[in-house]
Amino acid sequence: MSTRLKQGRLPEQIQRKLLRLCANTHTPHREEQERYSVRSAFSGEEIAYVYTGDERDVDFAFDRARQAQRTWAATPVKQRQAIFKDFHDRVLREREYLMDVVQLETGKNRLSALDEVLDVASNARFYANQAGRLLADHSNSGAFPLVTKNVVQRAPKGVVGQISPWNYPLALGISDAIPALLAGNAVVAKPDWNTPFSALAVIHLLYESGLPRDLFQVVTGSGQVVGAAIAERCDYLMFTGSTATGRILGKTAGERLIGYSAELGGKNPMIISADADLDRVVREAPSACFSNSGQLCVSIERIYVEAEVYDTFTRRFAEAVKQMRLGAGFDWDIEMGSLINQDQLDRVSEFVDDAVEKGATVLAGAKARPDLGPYFYEPTVLVDVPEDAKLRTQEVFGPVVFIEKVANLDEAVALANDTDYGLNACVFASSDTGWDVASRIQSGGVGINDGYAATWASVASPLGGMKQSGMGRRHGDEGLLKYTEARNVAEQRVISIRGPKGLSRKAYAAVMSNALLLGKKLRFLP
Repeated sequence: MSTRLKQGRLPEQIQRKLLRLCANTHTPHREEQERYSVRSAFSGEEIAYVYTGDERDVDFAFDRARQAQRTWAATPVKQRQAIFKDFHDRVLREREYLMDVVQLETGKNRLSALDEVLDVASNARFYANQAGRLLADHSNSGAFPLVTKNVVQRAPKGVVGQISPWNYPLALGISDAIPALLAGNAVVAKPDWNTPFSALAVIHLLYESGLPRDLFQVVTGSGQVVGAAIAERCDYLMFTGSTATGRILGKTAGERLIGYSAELGGKNPMIISADADLDRVVREAPSACFSNSGQLCVSIERIYVEAEVYDTFTRRFAEAVKQMRLGAGFDWDIEMGSLINQDQLDRVSEFVDDAVEKGATVLAGAKARPDLGPYFYEPTVLVDVPEDAKLRTQEVFGPVVFIEKVANLDEAVALANDTDYGLNACVFASSDTGWDVASRIQSGGVGINDGYAATWASVASPLGGMKQSGMGRRHGDEGLLKYTEARNVAEQRVISIRGPKGLSRKAYAAVMSNALLLGKKLRFLP
């Protein structure tokens, strides 16, 4: 227990580890670099520092990464897979240390920190197992059977730029990079200012598993400087964050004609059917709304309940939320931790105050808790939220949810879809009802009798946002293939596809037309 964090305090052994990690953010060619203090979300106290990068540091990182990537691209896929299989085991062995660092930086509860560890391990296992299949040459039917051989090859993009947020700094700091690296790319990454050590800690484990250090470069600094510089230099950009920033980066990617994948904001709905198991709903709904203190792109911020069960659900849910245990410790029974910083506390308070001033009713929460730590805010449940309240349509990104009664499921689906976002949704209902409703919701992920965990953890299936919630997908085959270029290689054998020498163009037209008609009839052409 001597290496465990105590009430936000940093044991000397872990502090030494973090200070060694900060050296990974230092650029050797510069004699002096400004330092940025990283503070604990639990206490607001400084825990360590990282160096402040600029465009010169990004140039240096890309130079090193491009050199390393050329060798890495020629490395057999089996060797790459072995590194990530070892990394999978190493992450699970070091889970206590990783959770400590995540909690210290973010203030989240321990179960939410475990979610990050499990996400990294799951992605490492899945893509290490699937990389051979996904990157192997794939034979297709040629233009003409026998005389045309066609193969699709997969080539890496080059250097992938990754910009990740503070809310899930361990998982989002490396899980998207895993398939990029396995595909033969290098990565230059910028973690968020608030949470660099979570990313650095897990990346260091990847180095220990055998990944060449120059292949995965980390540059710490501001989004305006370092993030923009990465977007202007990378061969493919992966971003997780706000829709507003996503638009800016998308413009850069579009102007440069590079690939771009982004998971952006959400205003995620939950629908509760009259035939739902209310015991299950009340048990699952707090997690769906308040995991990581609601600072989760897929968390639920609005609940639509059929009239028959509205009163019962609302009463039981509000009581369950009031009973949630908040705290700044590392005990497993703490159900919700802190917000990340003062800016986030101010944002949540502003949204709630605006709704209450305009007529919303508070059923639970709606108060800051400075007695627990500087950035704590109670999980909050609202009803009677008026149309002009900001939180009806804007993403709060905090522990706030509102409930609304609906006459039927058609109305619930219409309200769920009445938004510019489409990242996550869920429906609690009988199985048949749940599948019917899910198929009508405009969202990249829909959970049935689960808030978000089941869709997120299904790493074999693609996941992302519709509408203004993003573009591209993580997870599934697409989560790796997006980091590759498809190379179409065709060999024409025996005779030219233009026909044998001496065949007139008119005769060629007749032969080709008849061949295509015959191919359609006999079904031997693709």
